[in-house]
Formats: sequence, C-alpha cells, structure tokens
Amino acid sequence: MTEQESFALERVLPPEDTAVGYLLRLSRPRFWLYLAGPVVVGVAYAATSVGELFTPLALALFAYFLLPANVFLYGVNDIFDADIDAENPKKEGREVRYQGSRLVVAAVVVSGLLGLAFVPFLPLAAVATLAVFGFLATEYSAPPLRFKTTPFLDSLSNGLYILPGVIAYTALSGQLPPLGAIVGGWLWTMGMHTFSAIPDIEPDRAAGIETTATYLGRFNTFLYCAGMWLLAAVAFVYVHPFFTVVLMLYPLLVFGITFARVDVDEAYWWYPIINSLAGMVITMGGLYVLVYGNPFVG
Repeated sequence: MTEQESFALERVLPPEDTAVGYLLRLSRPRFWLYLAGPVVVGVAYAATSVGELFTPLALALFAYFLLPANVFLYGVNDIFDADIDAENPKKEGREVRYQGSRLVVAAVVVSGLLGLAFVPFLPLAAVATLAVFGFLATEYSAPPLRFKTTPFLDSLSNGLYILPGVIAYTALSGQLPPLGAIVGGWLWTMGMHTFSAIPDIEPDRAAGIETTATYLGRFNTFLYCAGMWLLAAVAFVYVHPFFTVVLMLYPLLVFGITFARVDVDEAYWWYPIINSLAGMVITMGGLYVLVYGNPFVG
C-alpha cells in the first residue's frame, strides 16, 4: 500500500481517539479480506445457483469474517503483544498500540463470541472448523500455547486464515472442500504469514521473541516462503490446474523481490492488493463455472 493510499484510508476512518476509530484500526482494515475473502471464494465454489450466493447465511458469514472476526483475531494479538509492539515500527501510524482498556477487551471477547451464533445453522463439519478457527485465533497470541513464539508452529497455526472459506463452502454444500484445496490453502497461508513476519525480524529479536523468520533469518525466510507457495501450487493441481497457474504468481514474486532488491518492508504492504486480485481471479473462475458450466466438460 502506498503512502497516498494509506493517507486516504486514514481520512475515511473515525479518529483513533474514539472507541470506534480505535477498534477499526485495531482490526487492520487493509487485511479485512484475508478472512472475508475466503468466504467469498468458498461460497462461489459451493453455490449451485446464483441465488445461493446471497443466502442469509452466506451474507452473515461474510459480514462476521469481514469485521468482528478481525477485531477478535487482531485484538487478541494486540492485547498479548503490548510489550513487543512497543518496539515495533509498524505500530507507528499504520496500526495502533494497545495501551490497556477494558472496553477493548470486552469488544474483543464479544466479537469472538458472536461466532457462536452460527452454530445452529451449520453442518457439524463446519461447526468443528469454526471451533478450530476460534482455538487457533486465540492461541496464536494468548498463553499457554502462544504459537507465535515458537518457530514453525507460528507458521503452521496460520492456516486459520483459510478456515472461513472452509466454513462457508461446507455451510452451503454440506461437505468439506476437496482435500487438495484445504492442504494447498493451508500451505499458502503458511507462506503468507512468514513473509509478513520478515519486517518484524529485528523488533522481535529486540523483544526476545523467536519466530520462524527470526530463526531462519531474512534470506532463508524468503526461500521458506517461496517453498510453501510452490507446494501450495502443487497441491492445487489435484483440484484444478487453474488454481495452480494463479498461485504460481507467489513464488515468482518472492524471487522478483529478492533479485530486484525491493525493500521487503515496503513490499509487505503490497500484498493486500496482490492477494485481493488473486482472490478475485479465483472467484471469477468459480462464478464462470456456476453461470456457464465447466468449459472442459462436454
């Protein structure tokens, strides 16, 4: 995200010194589609008619994972990372620092509990997936497990980002997505999480926090991300080569950023746009099949 885009976003958000403004910034508006986007993809591929794209359940899942789930996920993160974030330059302007507030804690707890409202309307497999999402979203940052402080577990636990899509797909179709899609999506999120941790290497080391990125170092972390994204593309071959073609963009970008010597701290802010565009292409593929049928089936 450019400075101009960042400034434009700041102008449309309420002031940080209001409760609403603080919570919106805490929820990372730039990253809202990281949770809500998979819901759109899941619905697009599970729907059997255009009308199913806009069922109350589909719309409610999108709304929950667009804002309340982000308040919950990033709120838990900020509450338990208050000491670490004191040294993190990303908190200067683009994000906010948690400084202790019962109102914030209450909003985060309520945002998490709102997810329970879906339980009566979901198949058992989707309920189980929702429970896994809640567990990982909490224990990524919160004790006793605090996955984010253990190399490779921090990466592995970030499979939580594809779970909204799994929930939405299962809610509409009554069954889990293909295994290749779940594995591929999980590997993709592992790469994305670890890439996003590269700008935090020095602040995390200063705070005494060990992550996959601090353990591997900057260059090896680039290789790790490229490897995860390449494996994700391979896994999607077992779903459809279309997904593989789209996902091959990611390992290619890693090598492009490395050899062009692009500042990764700046490249990190491009990824919400890159991910949104990739998600849009994948979603359009699903909608095309829904409306016109599979062009490769006679």
